[in-house]
Parts: sequence; C-alpha cells; structure tokens
Amino acid sequence: MESSEYHTLHIFFFPFFAHGHVIPTLDMAKLFAEKGVKATIVTTPLNAPFISKAIGKSKTKHNRIHIQTIELPCAEAVLPDSCENTDSITSQDLFESFCMATCFLQEPFEQLIEKQHPDCIVADMFFPWATDSAAKFGIPRLVFHGYSFISLCATSCMELYKSHNDAESSSFVIPNLPGEIRIEMTMLPPYSKKLRSYGVVVNNFYELEKVYADHSRNVLGRKAWHIGPLSLCNKDNEEKAHRGKEASIDEHECLKWLDTKKPNSVVYLCFGSAVKLSDSQLREIAMGLEASGQQFIWVAGKTKEQKGEKWLPEGFEKRMEVKGLIVRINVSCEKRHVTYVGTNK
Repeated sequence: MESSEYHTLHIFFFPFFAHGHVIPTLDMAKLFAEKGVKATIVTTPLNAPFISKAIGKSKTKHNRIHIQTIELPCAEAVLPDSCENTDSITSQDLFESFCMATCFLQEPFEQLIEKQHPDCIVADMFFPWATDSAAKFGIPRLVFHGYSFISLCATSCMELYKSHNDAESSSFVIPNLPGEIRIEMTMLPPYSKKLRSYGVVVNNFYELEKVYADHSRNVLGRKAWHIGPLSLCNKDNEEKAHRGKEASIDEHECLKWLDTKKPNSVVYLCFGSAVKLSDSQLREIAMGLEASGQQFIWVAGKTKEQKGEKWLPEGFEKRMEVKGLIVRINVSCEKRHVTYVGTNK
C-alpha cells in the first residue's frame, strides 16, 4: 500500500479559555504531533495569538499543529466585549456566567467538526456538551482533566453517592474513597457536571497517586489515562520560557537561584493566576512559609506595582532573601509541590 493511502489520525484539542488549561492542552497536542498525528487546537480569536506564541519556535518540529477559531458571541451570552479568557474575569458571578456562556460554542464547534472530520475530540472538562457533539458525529470524546486523579475520584464519589445531601453537620467524609477525606459543606461547588465521555486523560503520573488512579479504573470503572507531566515535552529553555505569562524575573535568574540549593530541598508553591487570594490570605501563606523553615519558590499573583507590598509581612523579603524566591506573575531542586493546579504550570 502506498504511504499516501494511509489515513493520518486527526485529533481536535479543545481547551477551556484559561492559561492553566490552554498550556497543558497545547503540550498534549505537541506530544501527539511528534507521533505523526494531525493536531488541531480549537479556540476563540482573542485566544489564538497566545496559542500561536506558545507554539512559537517549535512550529517546525510540530508542524502538524493547527489552530482553528470559533466565535464566542459575547453580546448574546451577556458578557462584556472581548471577554474570551478568564484573565478578563473580575468576579465569581462573572466566572459562572462565562462558563455558562461556553454553551453558545456548541453550534459553531459542531460546524467545525462537520467541516474538518476529526477522528477524536479531547475537550476540557468545562465543556460537558462536547460529548453530545462528538456522539452526533460518531467519534469518541475524551475529557481532559488537568488536575489529578484524587479530585476526579472525589467528584465522582460525591456524584454517585450524594451523601452530602443528607449530612447534618457542617462537614462530611467523602464516601467510597481510599483514606478518610473530610470536606466542608461550604467547599462544595454551587453546581456539578457529571462527565459523560469515552474516557478521561489526566495531566499527572501514576507514581504520584497510584492509589487513586487504580481506584478510578478498578472501583469506579472509568477509562482513564495518566499522561503527565505534560510540561516535560518542552525540551529547550526558550520553549519552556514562552509557555505562559511573563514573570517578574527571567528563567536564568530562577535557575541560577536553584543552582545554589541542594537537590530535593526546595518547596514550590503556586495557586495559579486565576485564583484571587486576599491580602490576609497571602500574609498567612507567607507566615507559614517562614515558620516552616523550608527553602521555597513562591509564584504569587501579585506585582511590585502594588505599592507597599501590604500582602507581605513587614521585612519578609529581607528575612527570606536567602531561603526564598518570590516570582510575581505579570525544576530539579524541588522537594514539595504545593498547588491547586495539578501539573498544569
């Protein structure tokens, strides 16, 4: 058979419109492109330049990565003009409206499927309707879950057993989950989406949470694959440095600081750029880091333009100038990884 007769596998990758979701999805597309798969990133016009820049220098290596855009009708969705990314979100109410507004993308997304004929769709967990879209065209849809197997299992168990509906106390133990994990009623999301799909891909690795990876497959019966950390697909420093937003220091300064530390001695702390922590919460984190006595890199969603650095205890940076490095949002020495973002960053 001539090589021209072979069908090239074509996968749609559809990330949620937040950098912490776009970046690992793009990394996943790179991995598939390296294997000869045609990868198409589906996004909106205002998100396309960021994705194009993130592909950047690697375009020659990953020349099977394409970008297709669909319009998010902000006016119809009752969103501010140009609100196409969580960077534009200023309140929890607006975030919920933004998530609901993504339903308006279903029709143009299906039109794109009909035109492009992908073999498979890998869509973010924030797009539950993508399963119906894939089924309409008889192709599998995989959910991309960027966090972890433990959060996937916890959500599934709460959905299956609904124990919190009958809880009389302010907290409850998540049922049918390895270990005793107690959650406060106030921590429950205002709504939940049951993820129906062919399976789930998780940006994590088996050795980190094998108990919950096994629980997801063997007890909950979910098809799931751990494919992380996806960030490892970026080999050269320039590729790594252009994956996300600009930081207050360049990568050379950060690596130079790490080179002065012993292996397995540094705590990495990051809650993602979308999390809005109050000054009092940030001060508590700072005091906890200082009290721990550990060396650390803290990626904080604050900038030096915020006068007075009131979110830091007085004299904190001076006292921590040897032990700690604060990277403001605008690694081989890690010992602990404290983050809500899984391995997205």
